[in-house]
Amino acid sequence: MSEFTEIPERAGTRQWLGLAVLLLPTVLLFLTMTVLFLATPYIAADLSPGSGQLLWINDIYGFVMAGFLVTMGTLGDRLGRRRLLLAGAALFGLASVLAAFAPNAEMLITARAVMGLGAAAVMPATLSLITTMFRDDRQRATAIGLWAASVSAGVALGPLLGGLMLASLWWGASMLIGVPVMALVVLAVPFLIPEYRAPQAGRIDPLSVALSLAALLPFVYGVKKLAETGATVESLLPLVAGVVFAVMFVRRQLRLPDPMLDVRLFTNRTFSGSLSVYMLAAIALGGVYLLFTQYLQMVAAQSPLQAGLWILPAAIGLVIVSTLTPAIAARVRPAYLIAAGLAVSAVGYLVLAQVDSVGGLPLLIVGFYILYPGIAPAMALIPGLVMGAAPPEKAGAASAVESTASDLGVALGVALLGSVGAAAYRAGMSDAEGAASETLSGALSSAETLPADLAESMIAAGREAFTNGLNAASWTAAALSAAGAVLAVTLLRRISAGATSEPEPAVSISTDTVDRPTVTA
Repeated sequence: MSEFTEIPERAGTRQWLGLAVLLLPTVLLFLTMTVLFLATPYIAADLSPGSGQLLWINDIYGFVMAGFLVTMGTLGDRLGRRRLLLAGAALFGLASVLAAFAPNAEMLITARAVMGLGAAAVMPATLSLITTMFRDDRQRATAIGLWAASVSAGVALGPLLGGLMLASLWWGASMLIGVPVMALVVLAVPFLIPEYRAPQAGRIDPLSVALSLAALLPFVYGVKKLAETGATVESLLPLVAGVVFAVMFVRRQLRLPDPMLDVRLFTNRTFSGSLSVYMLAAIALGGVYLLFTQYLQMVAAQSPLQAGLWILPAAIGLVIVSTLTPAIAARVRPAYLIAAGLAVSAVGYLVLAQVDSVGGLPLLIVGFYILYPGIAPAMALIPGLVMGAAPPEKAGAASAVESTASDLGVALGVALLGSVGAAAYRAGMSDAEGAASETLSGALSSAETLPADLAESMIAAGREAFTNGLNAASWTAAALSAAGAVLAVTLLRRISAGATSEPEPAVSISTDTVDRPTVTA
């Protein structure tokens, strides 16, 4: 193989086939974040996790993925994006098998964490390799739009696929989906996608890697504990430690001639504004989505398959809007499209805030069908805005930061809004004892051992308490979504239709020395 393979100005068959292969793990990685939502009651019955463990099973994947994304994105720029993609795919596939056959909650949490580590290696490589493979601006925009649509498809199809698996198999089967997908990636990528390393890539700074992990992982742990236990030493100390290490990380990056993450990117209003909007939207959706799927099963008494089918129309709407949005953005400013979508989502959340525990299914479905496609413009346009605001040699790091905002947002949503719902549930079940006072699944299980009249009373009280939690979380999500809409108009309105960043003042650029990227077959 040649050391350097020139990528054509316009993509051909090989590039489009390579894109198709890259979209498969993209769908899978986001599907994995939501595929267990419908399986939560079954996992609770099978592995008997505590309420804290149940939340960790759902969000440890996203937390670990978010914690390592920046590190992995920078490693990909320096060691080779394709190489890291292949290593992450293999790790993800192996961990998926461990998760599928986990005998207890601790093993499932551990396996999901390792899956998150593999996903952190794969995710930034997919988007950054796309920007390398497609040099024509119009083709690149189309490719990134398809990538964004695959993200939407993954988030949307997770619960549906989980429901189909639960209808005929067991909850662990949903974890095995990743095995054939990642096997195909490992086999096909070397033949379709060229390697890329950033020009004049410097050495990896181990201290920067350590500081980035020491900043993010304790911080998200502290947020999790704060949501679970309130302001205690166990929750506040990790938060403070995370902030201190974050300051140390930023100061070191500013001093290094070749930083692991160029924090100066955040001074670009398009870059930082897009990420802020994406984070707010993801927090709102992540928490309410989990509560929504649990309501379908445990309050509305829908089977996993029925719940998945209720989600399907909204999922189709999300993918359609995500696919059409880039074409509309060629004529309408991205800020207005994103803001309009988030405003629509806020209306949907307000509808969910009115749902009752008795006969609330129609209103629940209407609210979800309103809010879900509303987030599509942000999902479709923000990745392109973030990548357009970063130089090509920093595409891996920029992609990692964009994915971090999305993944951490969903995980924080599960933790924070899920905990808002849990607090409302505990308040409504203060007279209950044991598992019934902690989760609705615990109340349903406890009711099975009670006489019929007492069981009916406990189930009704548990469902009402859970619905109160959904209402409270939905009010919070509506406020977050509205704030995201305001932020989009405020920070991104200068980006014209069809553009990916604000116009820059003309500058004189020397072309005496031009770095040539290292691209190998």
